[in-house]
Amino acid sequence: MAASLKGNNRRSLAMERTGQWVFSQEIPTDVVVEVGEANFSLHKFMLVAKSNYIRKLIMESKEADLTNIDLSDIPGGPEIFEKAAKFCYGVNFEITVHNVAALRCAAEYLQMTDKYCDGNLAGRTEDFLKQVALTSLSGAVVVLKSCEDLLPKVEELKIVQRCVDVASTKACNEANFPSRSPPNWWTEELSILDIGFFEKIIAAMKLRGAKSLTVASALITYTEKTLRDLVRDHTGNGIKSSDTEDSDLRSRQRELLEAIVLLLPSERAALPINFLCCLLRSAIFLKVVNTCKNELEKRISAILEHVTVDDLLVLSFTYDGEKLFDLDSVRRIISGFVEKEKSVAVFNGGDFQEVCSTAMQRVAKTVDAYLGEIATNGELSISKFNGIANLVPKDARKVDDDLYRAIDIFLKAHPNLDEIEREKVCSVMDPLKLSYEARVHASQNKRLPVQIVLHALYYDQLKLRSGADVAQDAMSTRSHLQADVSLVRENEALRSELMKMKMYISDMKKTSSAGGGKGLGGGSKKPTFFSSMSKTLGKLNPFRHGSKDTSNIDDVTAVDVTKPRRRRFSIS
Repeated sequence: MAASLKGNNRRSLAMERTGQWVFSQEIPTDVVVEVGEANFSLHKFMLVAKSNYIRKLIMESKEADLTNIDLSDIPGGPEIFEKAAKFCYGVNFEITVHNVAALRCAAEYLQMTDKYCDGNLAGRTEDFLKQVALTSLSGAVVVLKSCEDLLPKVEELKIVQRCVDVASTKACNEANFPSRSPPNWWTEELSILDIGFFEKIIAAMKLRGAKSLTVASALITYTEKTLRDLVRDHTGNGIKSSDTEDSDLRSRQRELLEAIVLLLPSERAALPINFLCCLLRSAIFLKVVNTCKNELEKRISAILEHVTVDDLLVLSFTYDGEKLFDLDSVRRIISGFVEKEKSVAVFNGGDFQEVCSTAMQRVAKTVDAYLGEIATNGELSISKFNGIANLVPKDARKVDDDLYRAIDIFLKAHPNLDEIEREKVCSVMDPLKLSYEARVHASQNKRLPVQIVLHALYYDQLKLRSGADVAQDAMSTRSHLQADVSLVRENEALRSELMKMKMYISDMKKTSSAGGGKGLGGGSKKPTFFSSMSKTLGKLNPFRHGSKDTSNIDDVTAVDVTKPRRRRFSIS
Protein backbone atom coordinates (compact mmCIF):
# COMPACT_ATOMS: atom_id res chain seq x y z
CA MET A 1 0.00 0.00 0.00
CA ALA A 2 2.80 2.38 0.96
CA ALA A 3 4.70 1.54 -2.22
CA SER A 4 1.57 2.24 -4.30
CA LEU A 5 1.08 5.64 -2.66
CA LYS A 6 4.73 6.49 -3.21
CA GLY A 7 4.45 5.57 -6.88
CA ASN A 8 1.33 7.67 -7.29
CA ASN A 9 3.07 10.65 -5.68
CA ARG A 10 5.94 10.37 -8.13
CA ARG A 11 3.55 10.20 -11.07
CA SER A 12 1.62 13.21 -9.86
CA LEU A 13 4.80 15.22 -9.32
CA ALA A 14 6.00 14.36 -12.82
CA MET A 15 2.64 15.38 -14.27
CA GLU A 16 2.67 18.61 -12.28
CA ARG A 17 6.18 19.53 -13.44
CA THR A 18 5.37 18.63 -17.02
CA GLY A 19 2.17 20.65 -16.96
CA GLN A 20 4.07 23.84 -16.32
CA TRP A 21 5.50 23.81 -19.85
CA VAL A 22 3.26 21.38 -21.77
CA PHE A 23 -0.23 22.75 -21.09
CA SER A 24 0.91 26.17 -22.21
CA GLN A 25 0.72 24.78 -25.74
CA GLU A 26 -3.11 24.94 -25.51
CA ILE A 27 -3.29 21.70 -27.42
CA PRO A 28 -4.46 18.49 -25.69
CA THR A 29 -1.74 15.91 -25.09
CA ASP A 30 -2.01 12.70 -27.08
CA VAL A 31 0.67 10.40 -25.66
CA VAL A 32 1.81 9.30 -22.20
CA VAL A 33 5.48 8.42 -21.84
CA GLU A 34 6.24 6.04 -18.97
CA VAL A 35 9.74 6.23 -17.43
CA GLY A 36 9.91 3.97 -14.43
CA GLU A 37 7.23 5.15 -11.98
CA ALA A 38 6.87 8.57 -13.61
CA ASN A 39 4.38 9.38 -16.38
CA PHE A 40 4.65 12.32 -18.75
CA SER A 41 1.64 13.54 -20.82
CA LEU A 42 3.14 14.98 -23.98
CA HIS A 43 2.46 15.75 -27.65
CA LYS A 44 3.59 13.34 -30.32
CA PHE A 45 4.40 15.98 -32.90
CA MET A 46 6.78 17.81 -30.47
CA LEU A 47 8.68 14.60 -29.65
CA VAL A 48 8.83 13.33 -33.20
CA ALA A 49 10.36 16.60 -34.39
CA LYS A 50 13.54 15.92 -32.39
CA SER A 51 13.61 12.18 -31.64
CA ASN A 52 13.99 9.70 -34.47
CA TYR A 53 13.56 6.84 -31.98
CA ILE A 54 10.06 7.96 -30.92
CA ARG A 55 9.13 8.60 -34.55
CA LYS A 56 10.01 5.00 -35.40
CA LEU A 57 8.03 3.68 -32.45
CA ILE A 58 4.92 5.55 -33.56
CA MET A 59 5.26 4.64 -37.21
CA GLU A 60 6.02 0.98 -36.58
CA SER A 61 3.34 0.55 -33.93
CA LYS A 62 0.54 -1.89 -34.73
CA GLU A 63 -1.91 0.33 -32.87
CA ALA A 64 -3.77 2.80 -35.00
CA ASP A 65 -3.35 5.51 -32.39
CA LEU A 66 -0.40 4.88 -30.04
CA THR A 67 -1.14 6.55 -26.73
CA ASN A 68 1.47 4.98 -24.39
CA ILE A 69 5.21 4.71 -24.84
CA ASP A 70 7.45 2.92 -22.32
CA LEU A 71 10.97 4.40 -22.07
CA SER A 72 11.89 2.95 -18.67
CA ASP A 73 15.35 1.87 -19.89
CA ILE A 74 16.44 5.35 -20.96
CA PRO A 75 19.83 6.32 -19.42
CA GLY A 76 19.45 8.73 -16.51
CA GLY A 77 15.87 7.85 -15.66
CA PRO A 78 12.90 10.25 -15.34
CA GLU A 79 14.99 13.33 -14.49
CA ILE A 80 17.05 13.09 -17.68
CA PHE A 81 14.06 12.27 -19.87
CA GLU A 82 12.27 15.35 -18.54
CA LYS A 83 15.19 17.52 -19.71
CA ALA A 84 15.22 15.78 -23.08
CA ALA A 85 11.48 16.43 -23.42
CA LYS A 86 11.99 20.08 -22.51
CA PHE A 87 14.58 20.29 -25.27
CA CYS A 88 11.97 18.97 -27.71
CA TYR A 89 9.56 21.69 -26.56
CA GLY A 90 12.22 24.39 -26.70
CA VAL A 91 12.11 24.98 -22.95
CA ASN A 92 15.37 26.21 -21.48
CA PHE A 93 17.24 24.09 -18.91
CA GLU A 94 20.81 24.00 -17.64
CA ILE A 95 23.43 21.57 -18.86
CA THR A 96 26.08 20.95 -16.16
CA VAL A 97 29.08 18.73 -15.60
CA HIS A 98 26.82 16.57 -13.42
CA ASN A 99 24.18 15.81 -16.09
CA VAL A 100 25.97 16.23 -19.41
CA ALA A 101 27.06 12.58 -19.62
CA ALA A 102 23.52 11.34 -18.92
CA LEU A 103 22.05 13.81 -21.43
CA ARG A 104 24.54 12.69 -24.06
CA CYS A 105 23.56 9.04 -23.48
CA ALA A 106 19.84 9.90 -23.52
CA ALA A 107 20.31 11.82 -26.77
CA GLU A 108 21.97 8.78 -28.31
CA TYR A 109 19.21 6.51 -26.99
CA LEU A 110 16.44 8.74 -28.36
CA GLN A 111 18.41 9.31 -31.60
CA MET A 112 18.33 13.07 -31.07
CA THR A 113 21.35 13.63 -33.28
CA ASP A 114 22.28 16.28 -35.82
CA LYS A 115 21.70 13.77 -38.63
CA TYR A 116 18.01 13.86 -37.84
CA CYS A 117 17.70 17.52 -36.88
CA ASP A 118 20.19 20.37 -36.87
CA GLY A 119 21.25 21.67 -33.49
CA ASN A 120 19.88 18.61 -31.74
CA LEU A 121 20.53 17.51 -28.15
CA ALA A 122 23.50 15.27 -29.02
CA GLY A 123 25.33 18.19 -30.65
CA ARG A 124 24.54 20.53 -27.76
CA THR A 125 25.95 18.08 -25.19
CA GLU A 126 29.04 17.41 -27.29
CA ASP A 127 29.74 21.12 -27.48
CA PHE A 128 29.43 21.41 -23.71
CA LEU A 129 31.85 18.49 -23.16
CA LYS A 130 34.46 19.97 -25.48
CA GLN A 131 34.17 23.61 -24.51
CA VAL A 132 33.42 23.39 -20.77
CA ALA A 133 33.47 20.03 -18.99
CA LEU A 134 36.67 18.55 -20.41
CA THR A 135 38.78 21.69 -20.20
CA SER A 136 39.72 21.20 -16.52
CA LEU A 137 40.69 18.40 -14.17
CA SER A 138 37.77 19.04 -11.83
CA GLY A 139 35.26 19.02 -14.70
CA ALA A 140 36.61 15.80 -16.18
CA VAL A 141 36.54 14.07 -12.79
CA VAL A 142 32.94 15.13 -12.07
CA VAL A 143 31.78 13.95 -15.47
CA LEU A 144 33.61 10.67 -14.93
CA LYS A 145 31.96 10.30 -11.52
CA SER A 146 28.52 10.72 -13.13
CA CYS A 147 29.38 7.94 -15.58
CA GLU A 148 29.39 5.28 -12.85
CA ASP A 149 25.63 4.71 -13.28
CA LEU A 150 25.65 4.98 -17.07
CA LEU A 151 27.77 1.98 -18.03
CA PRO A 152 28.22 0.58 -20.62
CA LYS A 153 26.66 3.33 -22.74
CA VAL A 154 29.26 5.95 -21.76
CA GLU A 155 32.06 3.61 -22.75
CA GLU A 156 30.47 3.05 -26.17
CA LEU A 157 30.34 6.82 -26.66
CA LYS A 158 34.02 7.13 -25.58
CA ILE A 159 33.05 9.55 -22.82
CA VAL A 160 34.94 7.53 -20.17
CA GLN A 161 38.11 7.38 -22.22
CA ARG A 162 37.99 11.10 -22.98
CA CYS A 163 37.55 11.93 -19.30
CA VAL A 164 40.41 9.60 -18.32
CA ASP A 165 42.74 11.16 -20.91
CA VAL A 166 41.98 14.69 -19.72
CA ALA A 167 42.17 13.82 -16.00
CA SER A 168 45.45 11.91 -16.27
CA THR A 169 47.08 14.62 -18.38
CA LYS A 170 45.97 17.42 -16.07
CA ALA A 171 47.03 15.44 -12.98
CA CYS A 172 50.54 14.87 -14.35
CA ASN A 173 50.85 18.54 -15.19
CA GLU A 174 49.71 19.59 -11.73
CA ALA A 175 52.14 17.19 -10.09
CA ASN A 176 55.06 18.59 -12.07
CA PHE A 177 54.00 22.25 -12.19
CA PRO A 178 51.52 23.05 -9.39
CA SER A 179 49.13 25.87 -10.21
CA ARG A 180 47.18 25.90 -6.96
CA SER A 181 47.75 25.51 -3.26
CA PRO A 182 48.14 23.02 -1.67
CA PRO A 183 50.22 21.33 -4.41
CA ASN A 184 48.46 17.96 -4.03
CA TRP A 185 44.93 19.35 -4.40
CA TRP A 186 44.45 17.21 -7.48
CA THR A 187 44.70 14.00 -5.41
CA GLU A 188 41.62 15.10 -3.48
CA GLU A 189 39.77 15.52 -6.77
CA LEU A 190 40.57 11.97 -7.89
CA SER A 191 39.53 10.46 -4.56
CA ILE A 192 35.79 10.86 -5.32
CA LEU A 193 35.94 8.27 -8.11
CA ASP A 194 34.98 4.64 -8.02
CA ILE A 195 37.96 2.26 -7.89
CA GLY A 196 37.37 1.13 -11.50
CA PHE A 197 37.71 4.64 -12.94
CA PHE A 198 40.51 5.48 -10.51
CA GLU A 199 42.47 2.49 -11.81
CA LYS A 200 42.08 3.76 -15.36
CA ILE A 201 43.48 7.19 -14.44
CA ILE A 202 46.46 5.74 -12.52
CA ALA A 203 47.25 3.42 -15.43
CA ALA A 204 47.09 6.36 -17.85
CA MET A 205 49.35 8.45 -15.59
CA LYS A 206 51.93 5.66 -15.52
CA LEU A 207 51.83 5.48 -19.33
CA ARG A 208 52.48 9.22 -19.43
CA GLY A 209 55.63 8.74 -17.34
CA ALA A 210 54.31 9.91 -13.97
CA LYS A 211 56.89 9.58 -11.18
CA SER A 212 56.44 6.92 -8.52
CA LEU A 213 56.08 9.58 -5.83
CA THR A 214 53.29 11.21 -7.84
CA VAL A 215 51.37 7.94 -8.14
CA ALA A 216 52.03 7.18 -4.47
CA SER A 217 50.60 10.54 -3.43
CA ALA A 218 47.38 9.86 -5.33
CA LEU A 219 47.10 6.35 -3.87
CA ILE A 220 47.63 7.51 -0.29
CA THR A 221 44.93 10.18 -0.53
CA TYR A 222 42.52 7.80 -2.25
CA THR A 223 43.07 5.07 0.34
CA GLU A 224 42.64 7.42 3.27
CA LYS A 225 39.36 8.66 1.77
CA THR A 226 37.83 5.33 0.81
CA LEU A 227 39.13 3.26 3.77
CA ARG A 228 39.14 6.04 6.33
CA ASP A 229 37.97 3.95 9.29
CA LEU A 230 40.69 1.35 8.61
CA VAL A 231 43.70 3.38 7.50
CA ARG A 232 43.46 7.02 8.43
CA ASP A 233 41.74 6.70 11.80
CA HIS A 234 44.56 4.94 13.65
CA THR A 235 42.58 4.84 16.88
CA GLY A 236 40.18 2.40 15.29
CA ASN A 237 37.13 4.16 16.76
CA GLY A 238 33.96 2.53 15.57
CA ILE A 239 35.70 -0.74 14.64
CA LYS A 240 35.31 -3.86 16.68
CA SER A 241 37.07 -7.13 16.08
CA SER A 242 33.69 -8.85 16.58
CA ASP A 243 32.17 -7.12 13.55
CA THR A 244 30.66 -9.54 11.06
CA GLU A 245 33.58 -10.62 8.91
CA ASP A 246 31.48 -11.51 5.87
CA SER A 247 29.30 -8.41 5.91
CA ASP A 248 28.78 -6.51 2.68
CA LEU A 249 30.84 -3.59 3.98
CA ARG A 250 33.85 -5.71 4.86
CA SER A 251 33.58 -7.56 1.56
CA ARG A 252 33.64 -4.29 -0.40
CA GLN A 253 36.55 -3.02 1.68
CA ARG A 254 38.45 -6.26 1.06
CA GLU A 255 38.03 -5.96 -2.71
CA LEU A 256 38.97 -2.29 -2.59
CA LEU A 257 42.16 -2.91 -0.61
CA GLU A 258 43.26 -5.71 -2.93
CA ALA A 259 42.73 -3.43 -5.93
CA ILE A 260 44.74 -0.62 -4.30
CA VAL A 261 47.70 -2.92 -3.57
CA LEU A 262 47.80 -3.91 -7.24
CA LEU A 263 48.16 -0.23 -8.16
CA LEU A 264 51.18 0.41 -5.91
CA PRO A 265 54.21 1.70 -7.87
CA SER A 266 56.97 -0.78 -8.60
CA GLU A 267 59.49 1.33 -6.68
CA ARG A 268 59.02 0.01 -3.16
CA ALA A 269 60.60 3.01 -1.44
CA ALA A 270 58.03 5.38 -2.93
CA LEU A 271 55.51 4.80 -0.14
CA PRO A 272 56.12 5.72 3.53
CA ILE A 273 56.49 2.73 5.80
CA ASN A 274 53.81 3.87 8.25
CA PHE A 275 51.26 3.89 5.42
CA LEU A 276 52.32 0.39 4.36
CA CYS A 277 51.99 -0.83 7.95
CA CYS A 278 48.46 0.57 8.12
CA LEU A 279 47.63 -1.18 4.86
CA LEU A 280 49.00 -4.47 6.17
CA ARG A 281 47.03 -4.22 9.42
CA SER A 282 43.90 -3.58 7.35
CA ALA A 283 44.77 -6.56 5.17
CA ILE A 284 45.13 -8.80 8.23
CA PHE A 285 41.86 -7.52 9.67
CA LEU A 286 39.94 -7.96 6.40
CA LYS A 287 41.58 -11.35 5.69
CA VAL A 288 42.63 -10.52 2.15
CA VAL A 289 44.19 -13.06 -0.20
CA ASN A 290 47.73 -14.17 0.64
CA THR A 291 49.27 -12.62 -2.48
CA CYS A 292 48.08 -9.18 -1.37
CA LYS A 293 49.40 -9.63 2.17
CA ASN A 294 52.73 -11.04 0.98
CA GLU A 295 53.27 -8.07 -1.32
CA LEU A 296 52.79 -5.63 1.56
CA GLU A 297 55.16 -7.62 3.77
CA LYS A 298 57.87 -7.55 1.11
CA ARG A 299 57.50 -3.80 0.66
CA ILE A 300 57.80 -3.16 4.40
CA SER A 301 60.77 -5.52 4.70
CA ALA A 302 62.61 -3.68 1.91
CA ILE A 303 62.64 -0.40 3.90
CA LEU A 304 62.52 -1.77 7.45
CA GLU A 305 65.39 0.46 8.61
CA HIS A 306 62.89 3.34 8.56
CA VAL A 307 60.39 1.56 10.79
CA THR A 308 59.45 2.89 14.22
CA VAL A 309 58.13 1.08 17.27
CA ASP A 310 54.69 2.59 16.68
CA ASP A 311 54.67 1.23 13.12
CA LEU A 312 55.36 -2.30 14.36
CA LEU A 313 52.72 -1.94 17.07
CA VAL A 314 50.20 -1.01 14.37
CA LEU A 315 50.88 -4.42 12.84
CA SER A 316 50.59 -6.27 16.13
CA PHE A 317 47.36 -5.27 17.81
CA THR A 318 43.72 -5.33 16.76
CA TYR A 319 41.88 -2.05 16.38
CA ASP A 320 40.58 -2.17 19.94
CA GLY A 321 44.18 -2.50 21.17
CA GLU A 322 43.28 -5.43 23.40
CA LYS A 323 44.37 -8.50 21.44
CA LEU A 324 47.48 -9.45 19.54
CA PHE A 325 47.27 -10.29 15.87
CA ASP A 326 49.12 -13.32 14.65
CA LEU A 327 52.75 -12.16 14.81
CA ASP A 328 53.78 -14.25 11.81
CA SER A 329 53.69 -11.16 9.58
CA VAL A 330 56.12 -9.31 11.86
CA ARG A 331 58.43 -12.31 11.92
CA ARG A 332 58.39 -12.65 8.13
CA ILE A 333 59.12 -8.94 7.70
CA ILE A 334 62.12 -8.98 10.06
CA SER A 335 63.40 -12.25 8.62
CA GLY A 336 63.16 -10.88 5.08
CA PHE A 337 65.15 -7.80 6.05
CA VAL A 338 67.89 -9.89 7.71
CA GLU A 339 68.17 -12.11 4.65
CA LYS A 340 68.45 -9.04 2.44
CA GLU A 341 71.26 -7.66 4.62
CA LYS A 342 73.10 -10.98 4.51
CA SER A 343 72.86 -11.05 0.73
CA VAL A 344 74.21 -7.50 0.48
CA ALA A 345 77.12 -8.36 2.80
CA VAL A 346 78.03 -11.45 0.79
CA PHE A 347 77.74 -9.54 -2.49
CA ASN A 348 80.12 -6.88 -1.16
CA GLY A 349 82.63 -9.54 -0.17
CA GLY A 350 82.20 -9.06 3.56
CA ASP A 351 81.28 -11.33 6.44
CA PHE A 352 77.86 -10.65 7.89
CA GLN A 353 78.87 -12.21 11.21
CA GLU A 354 81.70 -9.72 11.66
CA VAL A 355 80.19 -6.49 10.37
CA CYS A 356 76.54 -5.48 10.59
CA SER A 357 75.30 -2.50 8.64
CA THR A 358 74.01 0.63 10.29
CA ALA A 359 70.54 -0.25 9.03
CA MET A 360 70.73 -3.64 10.72
CA GLN A 361 71.81 -2.08 14.01
CA ARG A 362 68.96 0.42 13.79
CA VAL A 363 66.45 -2.37 13.17
CA ALA A 364 67.87 -4.38 16.08
CA LYS A 365 67.34 -1.46 18.44
CA THR A 366 63.79 -0.95 17.18
CA VAL A 367 62.95 -4.64 17.51
CA ASP A 368 64.20 -4.73 21.11
CA ALA A 369 62.11 -1.68 21.98
CA TYR A 370 59.14 -3.31 20.23
CA LEU A 371 59.57 -6.47 22.31
CA GLY A 372 59.44 -4.32 25.43
CA GLU A 373 56.09 -2.90 24.30
CA ILE A 374 54.38 -6.21 23.50
CA ALA A 375 55.92 -8.03 26.49
CA THR A 376 53.18 -6.70 28.77
CA ASN A 377 50.54 -8.66 26.87
CA GLY A 378 49.54 -11.81 28.71
CA GLU A 379 48.77 -13.61 25.42
CA LEU A 380 52.40 -13.44 24.29
CA SER A 381 54.05 -16.83 24.70
CA ILE A 382 57.72 -17.51 25.39
CA SER A 383 58.18 -19.11 21.97
CA LYS A 384 56.78 -16.05 20.14
CA PHE A 385 58.84 -13.66 22.27
CA ASN A 386 62.05 -15.62 21.72
CA GLY A 387 61.21 -16.21 18.06
CA ILE A 388 61.20 -12.49 17.31
CA ALA A 389 64.23 -11.73 19.52
CA ASN A 390 66.33 -14.44 17.84
CA LEU A 391 65.63 -13.12 14.34
CA VAL A 392 68.06 -10.27 14.98
CA PRO A 393 71.71 -11.41 14.71
CA LYS A 394 73.54 -11.13 18.04
CA ASP A 395 76.32 -9.13 16.41
CA ALA A 396 73.80 -6.44 15.49
CA ARG A 397 73.43 -5.54 19.17
CA LYS A 398 76.33 -3.57 20.62
CA VAL A 399 74.78 -3.87 24.06
CA ASP A 400 71.82 -5.93 25.24
CA ASP A 401 70.32 -3.31 27.55
CA ASP A 402 67.12 -2.85 25.51
CA LEU A 403 66.69 -6.61 25.20
CA TYR A 404 67.25 -7.00 28.96
CA ARG A 405 64.56 -4.39 29.58
CA ALA A 406 62.14 -6.33 27.35
CA ILE A 407 62.96 -9.58 29.18
CA ASP A 408 62.42 -7.95 32.56
CA ILE A 409 59.03 -6.60 31.45
CA PHE A 410 58.06 -10.03 30.13
CA LEU A 411 59.01 -11.73 33.42
CA LYS A 412 57.07 -9.12 35.39
CA ALA A 413 53.99 -9.61 33.20
CA HIS A 414 54.25 -13.41 33.54
CA PRO A 415 54.93 -13.95 37.27
CA ASN A 416 53.98 -17.63 37.28
CA LEU A 417 56.94 -18.85 35.21
CA ASP A 418 59.16 -21.45 36.85
CA GLU A 419 62.97 -21.34 36.94
CA ILE A 420 63.40 -23.31 33.71
CA GLU A 421 60.93 -21.10 31.82
CA ARG A 422 62.61 -17.93 33.08
CA GLU A 423 65.98 -19.28 31.94
CA LYS A 424 64.46 -19.98 28.52
CA VAL A 425 63.27 -16.38 28.26
CA CYS A 426 66.70 -15.07 29.27
CA SER A 427 68.51 -17.36 26.82
CA VAL A 428 68.13 -14.78 24.03
CA MET A 429 70.34 -12.32 25.94
CA ASP A 430 74.08 -12.29 26.54
CA PRO A 431 74.62 -11.07 30.14
CA LEU A 432 78.22 -10.14 29.34
CA LYS A 433 76.96 -7.51 26.83
CA LEU A 434 75.08 -5.51 29.44
CA SER A 435 76.22 -2.04 30.44
CA TYR A 436 77.43 -1.37 33.99
CA GLU A 437 74.09 0.12 35.02
CA ALA A 438 72.20 -2.83 33.57
CA ARG A 439 74.51 -5.32 35.35
CA VAL A 440 73.93 -3.56 38.65
CA HIS A 441 70.19 -3.76 38.10
CA ALA A 442 70.38 -7.41 37.03
CA SER A 443 72.44 -8.39 40.08
CA GLN A 444 69.59 -7.18 42.30
CA ASN A 445 66.71 -8.37 40.13
CA LYS A 446 64.88 -11.17 41.90
CA ARG A 447 62.82 -11.96 38.79
CA LEU A 448 65.90 -13.21 36.95
CA PRO A 449 67.09 -16.81 37.31
CA VAL A 450 70.20 -17.34 39.50
CA GLN A 451 72.33 -18.20 36.47
CA ILE A 452 71.83 -14.74 34.95
CA VAL A 453 72.50 -13.02 38.29
CA LEU A 454 75.81 -14.86 38.58
CA HIS A 455 76.80 -13.76 35.10
CA ALA A 456 76.18 -10.16 36.04
CA LEU A 457 78.11 -10.44 39.33
CA TYR A 458 81.15 -12.08 37.78
CA TYR A 459 81.53 -9.77 34.78
CA ASP A 460 83.54 -7.06 36.52
CA GLN A 461 85.71 -9.69 38.21
CA LEU A 462 86.47 -11.22 34.83
CA LYS A 463 87.60 -7.88 33.45
CA LEU A 464 89.98 -7.32 36.34
CA ARG A 465 91.49 -10.78 36.28
CA SER A 466 91.72 -11.38 32.58
CA GLY A 467 92.86 -8.06 31.15
CA ALA A 468 93.25 -8.65 27.45
CA ASP A 469 92.39 -12.35 27.69
CA VAL A 470 88.82 -11.96 28.90
CA ALA A 471 87.40 -14.73 26.79
CA GLN A 472 89.69 -17.44 28.18
CA ASP A 473 88.99 -16.60 31.81
CA ALA A 474 85.30 -16.33 31.04
CA MET A 475 85.25 -19.95 29.94
CA SER A 476 86.97 -21.13 33.10
CA THR A 477 84.82 -18.99 35.37
CA ARG A 478 81.57 -20.12 33.81
CA SER A 479 82.52 -23.72 34.56
CA HIS A 480 82.34 -22.88 38.30
CA LEU A 481 79.04 -21.05 38.15
CA GLN A 482 76.87 -24.02 38.97
CA ALA A 483 79.07 -24.93 41.91
CA ASP A 484 78.74 -21.43 43.33
CA VAL A 485 74.96 -21.29 43.19
CA SER A 486 74.71 -22.61 46.73
CA LEU A 487 77.19 -19.98 47.97
CA VAL A 488 75.06 -17.21 46.50
CA ARG A 489 72.02 -18.52 48.30
CA GLU A 490 73.98 -18.78 51.55
CA ASN A 491 75.15 -15.22 51.05
CA GLU A 492 71.53 -14.07 50.83
CA ALA A 493 70.82 -15.83 54.13
CA LEU A 494 73.90 -14.19 55.65
CA ARG A 495 72.67 -10.75 54.64
CA SER A 496 69.47 -11.42 56.51
CA GLU A 497 71.40 -12.44 59.63
CA LEU A 498 73.52 -9.29 59.41
CA MET A 499 70.41 -7.15 59.42
CA LYS A 500 69.15 -8.95 62.49
CA MET A 501 72.52 -8.42 64.21
CA LYS A 502 72.47 -4.68 63.43
CA MET A 503 69.03 -4.38 64.93
CA TYR A 504 70.21 -6.28 68.03
CA ILE A 505 73.24 -4.00 68.49
CA SER A 506 71.07 -0.92 67.98
CA ASP A 507 68.76 -2.11 70.74
CA MET A 508 71.75 -2.78 73.02
CA LYS A 509 73.04 0.76 72.46
CA LYS A 510 69.68 2.23 73.36
CA THR A 511 69.59 0.09 76.54
CA SER A 512 73.13 1.17 77.50
CA SER A 513 72.27 4.84 77.05
CA ALA A 514 69.16 4.46 79.19
CA GLY A 515 71.12 2.66 81.97
CA GLY A 516 73.83 5.33 82.22
CA GLY A 517 76.67 3.20 80.87
CA LYS A 518 75.61 -0.13 82.36
CA GLY A 519 74.49 -3.23 80.55
CA LEU A 520 77.33 -3.43 78.08
CA GLY A 521 79.97 -2.48 80.55
CA GLY A 522 80.30 1.23 79.62
CA GLY A 523 81.25 3.09 76.47
CA SER A 524 84.78 1.67 76.34
CA LYS A 525 83.54 -1.87 75.77
CA LYS A 526 81.15 -1.13 72.92
CA PRO A 527 83.76 -0.86 70.16
CA THR A 528 85.44 -4.01 71.43
CA PHE A 529 82.23 -5.96 71.17
CA PHE A 530 81.37 -4.63 67.70
CA SER A 531 84.90 -5.26 66.44
CA SER A 532 84.73 -8.81 67.71
CA MET A 533 81.46 -9.45 65.97
CA SER A 534 82.71 -7.88 62.73
CA LYS A 535 85.78 -10.11 62.65
CA THR A 536 83.69 -13.20 63.27
CA LEU A 537 81.18 -12.38 60.54
CA GLY A 538 83.90 -11.29 58.14
CA LYS A 539 85.08 -14.87 58.00
CA LEU A 540 81.74 -15.85 56.50
CA ASN A 541 82.33 -13.94 53.21
CA PRO A 542 81.82 -16.53 50.43
CA PHE A 543 83.88 -14.62 47.83
CA ARG A 544 87.61 -14.93 48.11
CA HIS A 545 88.44 -13.93 44.56
CA GLY A 546 84.87 -12.87 43.76
CA SER A 547 83.18 -9.56 43.16
CA LYS A 548 84.73 -6.46 44.68
CA ASP A 549 81.25 -5.02 45.10
CA THR A 550 80.52 -5.27 48.83
CA SER A 551 78.09 -2.41 48.92
CA ASN A 552 75.34 -4.76 50.07
CA ILE A 553 77.31 -5.92 53.15
CA ASP A 554 77.80 -3.01 55.50
CA ASP A 555 80.59 -2.79 58.07
CA VAL A 556 82.01 -6.20 57.25
CA THR A 557 85.60 -6.66 56.04
CA ALA A 558 86.05 -9.29 53.33
CA VAL A 559 88.57 -11.97 54.32
CA ASP A 560 90.22 -14.75 52.39
CA VAL A 561 88.10 -17.86 52.53
CA THR A 562 89.16 -20.54 50.11
CA LYS A 563 87.05 -23.32 51.57
CA PRO A 564 83.75 -22.75 53.35
CA ARG A 565 84.12 -23.30 57.05
CA ARG A 566 81.53 -24.16 59.60
CA ARG A 567 79.25 -21.14 59.79
CA ARG A 568 77.12 -19.62 62.48
CA PHE A 569 74.15 -17.73 61.11
CA SER A 570 72.75 -16.44 64.39
CA ILE A 571 73.82 -15.17 67.78
CA SER A 572 72.28 -16.78 70.82
